[in-house]
Amino acid sequence: MELTERGYAGLTMEGVAARAGTSRPVIARRWSSTADLAIAAIRKELENHPMSVAESGDLRGELLEYLDRASKRAQGIAAAFSVFASGYFQETASTPQDFREALGAGGNDTLGGILRRAADRGEIEEHCLAPPVVTLLSDLFRYHAIMSFSPPSPELRTAWVDKIFLPLVRSDRDR
Repeated sequence: MELTERGYAGLTMEGVAARAGTSRPVIARRWSSTADLAIAAIRKELENHPMSVAESGDLRGELLEYLDRASKRAQGIAAAFSVFASGYFQETASTPQDFREALGAGGNDTLGGILRRAADRGEIEEHCLAPPVVTLLSDLFRYHAIMSFSPPSPELRTAWVDKIFLPLVRSDRDR
């Protein structure tokens, strides 16, 4: 993806057109600005890697699948950070909330759904699901992706689940 390789500051209609084997006017007919083009590219990357995780009856397995799916989205996350850290907000006069909404990031609460199902099955203690705990895996993932511009390794994801997250939410009988 041109945006990932060059960052938002280096994204041009000409560069995208050259990569796509077309012309700048063709690109400009569809996207009126590089900001619109960047948002469309990130949305497409995120749509290519849906976050839905089917219920398997095993919290650990569902959490690892969630992190695996998130890892496949790391390129889109890095591209989004590039846009966020650039002059996008000055160029578009939008807010971070506008940016989040443009990406469609607020629609699906996959991790929350996984945790609710696990609580319903009795795998975790509902009272342990304080807001910082509920977002912990997403926060760890996002921090890693932004700071390293790469997804966490499978070993690191497994350690997050087994050594940090599950001990926080499991009942005493499961420890």
